[in-house]
Amino acid sequence: MAFNLFSRPRRAFSSLSEQEVLALAISSEEDDARIYKSYAEHLRSEYPDSAKIFDDMAMVEDSHRRMLIDMHKRRFGDVIPLIRREHVRGFYERRPDWLMKSLPLDKIRDQTVTMEEQACRFYRAAAAQVSDADTRKLLGDLAMAEEAHEETAVALSEKHAPKDVRDEESLKERRQFVLTWVQPGLAGLMDGSVSTLAPIFAAAFATQDTKQTFLIGLSAAVGAGISMGFTEAAHDDGKLSGRGSPIKRGIASGVMTMVGGLGHALPYLIPEFWTATIVAIIVVFFELWAIAFIQNKYMETPFMRAAFQVVLGGGLVLAAGMLIGSG
Repeated sequence: MAFNLFSRPRRAFSSLSEQEVLALAISSEEDDARIYKSYAEHLRSEYPDSAKIFDDMAMVEDSHRRMLIDMHKRRFGDVIPLIRREHVRGFYERRPDWLMKSLPLDKIRDQTVTMEEQACRFYRAAAAQVSDADTRKLLGDLAMAEEAHEETAVALSEKHAPKDVRDEESLKERRQFVLTWVQPGLAGLMDGSVSTLAPIFAAAFATQDTKQTFLIGLSAAVGAGISMGFTEAAHDDGKLSGRGSPIKRGIASGVMTMVGGLGHALPYLIPEFWTATIVAIIVVFFELWAIAFIQNKYMETPFMRAAFQVVLGGGLVLAAGMLIGSG
């Protein structure tokens, strides 16, 4: 009973008949063609030149499928057994479309190379398993074709996406990454790191109780993270601004806000007050310089100007918290 509920019985590849090998090749080519078409539709609005590459790749897979179906008709008739990759033990599987759509363009291109390498290995194993000369020749030819697909992809890239187009697409992809992840994440990190400084250090110097200070810092970080996340997600759906998914932006902003606040709250898990405070101040120093580094790397803000603004602002908030808590 448990075996039926929690596992899927699979066939060994060596147990497949020649008809089943052909059927498996047909279903695999159909799946790959659909994947390439899905890539093309996913990329078409933002990267139309790269979308054409995947349109052409899908056409190649469709031509392979037709060749395999013709061979099956000649040898076994019109009825093709239903056998897919997931039915065969140890056979490679494709990631579902909903996972692949979240991949950046370069990752999709890399995944394409992996797909073709896996298909090539399959056809070589399939050719070694069949005895019919024509079928074996077809499978061997397809193995060579899949092996050459990496070169085909390069040729199609040159045709549809020359270097200047790829450079433009890469720049556009980087810009979108900055808008969707970096900007809201940076805003969250700045808010979490700077805005929680005053309440945490005020509580620390007012109570000199590390446990209470940690609880105050934890509540401030979590509360700020939830607030920033919902605010970022709700105030802009991304359709007009082009800033991307509000859910992604909300997650980036909320998580980084929480991280920024927790950074200097966690040291107060140390029981000894002055040790915890010195460690927290050191953590604040690194947080502020990390913010300056991100601003310089992704927002093209001159490093010294970013460092001056962030460190000065953070230092003033830190000093305010200490003074208020000491008074």
